[in-house]
Parts: sequence; structure tokens; C-alpha cells
Amino acid sequence: MNLTLLLVVVAATVTFLVWALVDLATRLLQAWRERFTRETDFHLRELFLFVDPARLYALNLALTLLGAGTVWLLTGSVVVALALAIALALSPSLVFRWLRVRRIEQLERQLPDALQMLAGTARAGLSLPAAIRQVSTELTPPLQQELLLVQHEQRLGVALDDALENLARRIPAQPVKLMVSAMRIANETGGSLAETLERTAGTLRSQHAMELKIRALTAQGKLQAWVVGLLPVFLLWVLARMEPEAMSLLWTTQLGWGVLGAVIVMELIGVLLIRRIVAIDI
Repeated sequence: MNLTLLLVVVAATVTFLVWALVDLATRLLQAWRERFTRETDFHLRELFLFVDPARLYALNLALTLLGAGTVWLLTGSVVVALALAIALALSPSLVFRWLRVRRIEQLERQLPDALQMLAGTARAGLSLPAAIRQVSTELTPPLQQELLLVQHEQRLGVALDDALENLARRIPAQPVKLMVSAMRIANETGGSLAETLERTAGTLRSQHAMELKIRALTAQGKLQAWVVGLLPVFLLWVLARMEPEAMSLLWTTQLGWGVLGAVIVMELIGVLLIRRIVAIDI
């Protein structure tokens, strides 16, 4: 009787724990889905990409489960599988960040030519809103999309200065702020819009050329940062192959974990210092 009662209690406890874990996992998954779709929708609209966030969530979830399950079956390590699952789950935000940086760089390359075209249309006698409408038909994305959005805001009743200010907020880049400031000042003060835009275009073209030159000169330093960061990993792999018994102390003892932690911290500090040195802002 006592054994039967004990088995019933154990079974009930296990059932309750399983139910609690399933409920917790369901709630966490639902919260992650809401956050993922909300942030993905914002990033997609920011990049002018018209994709259903729910489909991207389903694709990301499937890839995460498939990748983690495959790694777990191949390696038998739950830790590696969990690390890969976390990396795959966070990968969309990194991809969106990379796409946003690439989009801003491409837009900055378009700005000098676009300002030169705006100066030409303004010299022909067109107002600034009319010049923007004329130039936006001849440009390519992403600058064309941003100028079309400025025109759309104007048709909805937004003032030109506010629409340009919204453009500067959407694209937090110094060349865009310089362009918006020049256009707003010339439009408000009634000065020579064409000359202002031409000077701004020349300034941005010179700044872009200087950035490319600095990027080329600092490429070696950035490569050294990658070498410094990856060389210890390569050496650990080589030594683990050559002396597996001696290197196993790094993975199985507390002293080895401390050494690995110190190495990782020092390597990160070295890489960050090198990248800080070669990061020149003009």
C-alpha cells in the first residue's frame, strides 16, 4: 500500500513538473515570437523589404531546431548544440544590422551625385520640392526610396523641413545630416540653393574619398586584429591534436578553465585596442 501510494505521488510529481516545463517553454516561445516578429517587422520596413515576419520566424525556428539537432546527433554534446541554437536564434538581428550598414554605405555613395543633380535642377529654376521630385525619378535605391518617402510625407501634409528631419532620423549618418542641414538652411533663408547644394556635394565627395583612403591604409591593422584573435584558437587546436593528454587539463580542471578565461579576456582586449586604434573618424 505504501509502495503504491509512493508511486502515485512520484508519478503525480513528474506529471506536474513536465506540465510546468511545457507551460514555461510555451510561454517563452510565445514571448520570443512576439518580440521576433515586432523587431523583424521594424527592420524590414526600415530596409524597405516587404516580407511577412511570421514566415521569417517559422524559417528561423526551423533552422535553429534543425541545426541544433544535427550538431547534437553528430557530436553528442548538448552544450555545443545549445550554443549553436542560441547563435542561430540571434543571427537574424546580426543579418539585419549588416544589411542596414551596407544600405547606409550605399546611400552615402549616392549622396554627392544626387546633390549635384539637385543643384542642376535648382539652377534651372525649380523649387526644392520640385527638384526632389525630379531627381528621385532618376536615382536608384536606397536613396530613391528615401526621397520618395519624403514626398509621400509631404503629400500627407508634413512640412518639408519636418520630412527632411525625419530623413535624418531614419538614417543616422553624418553625410545625411549635412545634406539635410544644407537643404533646410537654403530653403529657409532664401539663399542660392544651387550653390549650397554644389558645395555640399563637393564636401561629401572629398569626405568619401578621404574615408576610402583611410580604409585602405588601415586595412593591414584590421587584418592584424583578426590574426591576433584567431591565432590562439588555431594554436589550441594544433596543440590539442599533438598533445591531447596534456591539453585535456585545460578542459577538465578549474585551473585550466581559469587560464582559458584569462586568455579569452586578454585576446578580446587586444583585438578591441587594435580596432580602436585603426578606427579613425573624420
